[in-house]
Amino acid sequence: MIVSMHQPNYLPWIGFFDKIKQSDVFVLLDDVQFPRGKKGFFGHRNKIKTNAGEKWLSVPIKNKSDLVPFNKTIINYETDWRQQHCNLIKEFYKKSKYFLDYYEKISNIIMKKHNSLTDLSVELIVYFMGELKINTELKYASDLVDNNISGGERIIKILEELGATHYLTGSGPGSMRYINEDEFNSKGINLSWQLYEHPKYEQLYGDFIPYLSVIDLLFNYGTNSKEMI
Repeated sequence: MIVSMHQPNYLPWIGFFDKIKQSDVFVLLDDVQFPRGKKGFFGHRNKIKTNAGEKWLSVPIKNKSDLVPFNKTIINYETDWRQQHCNLIKEFYKKSKYFLDYYEKISNIIMKKHNSLTDLSVELIVYFMGELKINTELKYASDLVDNNISGGERIIKILEELGATHYLTGSGPGSMRYINEDEFNSKGINLSWQLYEHPKYEQLYGDFIPYLSVIDLLFNYGTNSKEMI
């Protein structure tokens, strides 16, 4: 059984779904700490393409300074960020070939009030998985292990709970710091690295920009997006 895991990001990029697609079970790390002011962090934001280049769409979190886990985050609904996100998506993708196939459902999810960032992000992730025909089973880390276990020990405990034979992990520094190959070998778990090569595809507005939200691919390629990933 191949298992991978990640925080439940908002409007994730396509490499996120490549990892899910390669796995039998994907674990949503819903009870890990939501970082405070971390540069380059994608947990509550992602990028779309505009006629002036890339633009961040960020979900405001009221209690991020309290060092809460993802599933305890409180979304700030005192601003009109939901309408702003939907307006920006509509403005810059309405001319894409498959815009009408996806926009209404995506905007309906964004416009709903959710109890936490986890709830919002997971509803979007499940929707995108359905459109990409990805049938991987999803699990919440909070249902598998106690939150007093952290780091590499936590990863191994989750894998043991699931009976994993293979662990697929990212190759970035955030993932690498928790990996001790000897520990995985001692548990009989094979370690694999997701060395994702981002495909280049046709977008609106000129030169190709990689590492955008999956919605950029869906609006431009529709049902062909799964093969593109």
